Amino acid sequence: MSKQSDVVLGIHAVQALIERSPERFIEMWVLKGRDDERMLPIINLARKYKIPCQFVHRKALDDKSQGEQHQGVIARITPNKQYNENDLDEIISNSERMDIPPFLLILDGVTDPHNLGACLRNADAAGVQAIIVPKDKAAKITATVRKVAVGAAETVPLVQVTNLARTMKHLQQLGVWIVGTAGETDTSLYDVKLSGPLALVMGAEGKGMRRLTRENCDELVKLPMAGAVSSLNVSVATGICLFEIVRQRIQK
Repeated sequence: MSKQSDVVLGIHAVQALIERSPERFIEMWVLKGRDDERMLPIINLARKYKIPCQFVHRKALDDKSQGEQHQGVIARITPNKQYNENDLDEIISNSERMDIPPFLLILDGVTDPHNLGACLRNADAAGVQAIIVPKDKAAKITATVRKVAVGAAETVPLVQVTNLARTMKHLQQLGVWIVGTAGETDTSLYDVKLSGPLALVMGAEGKGMRRLTRENCDELVKLPMAGAVSSLNVSVATGICLFEIVRQRIQK
């Protein structure tokens, strides 16, 4: 695949993107003979938007997907916009212009593409305006991430920053309250106010947040756990935390 393009694969991911941004499609490959009720809408959309579409054998799709599950369809699209710390001021300003409190998600050390994809999907559903990740030792947007995110990789800006601690301090200067999740705190997620300008920090599974990240949080919270399991998958925990924020904002 060309470096001037990205790849999206899987029925749900391709259909979600073609419905939202058909102009980004360069070409598409579909499994030969696959014209069932799940694939036909995608084929019809490709014809509607005049997207070049080739019907190929499974081996050709397997080679293009490099071992990832493609479900019989792969597309080549124009690349995502690359966001960095310089874009954060504009993202927050846009939120304030719409009279919506800034709502950001910070992922510290999440390296698994499936978790990043699921977090993007959660963030899109909750109305998060951007996800902030460090440039190093963090998952980036890939075909796998797009497939898991089912379109959310194209709607939620992924902001890669050089120095996460410095970025957090800058957000605080802009009036954003930073809440981190940590198992060692006694404060429950459900006992804190989460309705104002907010950035939620989620750490990597197992290790949690790094020391500097933890030290730069304004407040630490935890999910109350009643069973024998001591922690949740990071994408599951992210979804629970994000929608508690949504609940409080709706009530307000």
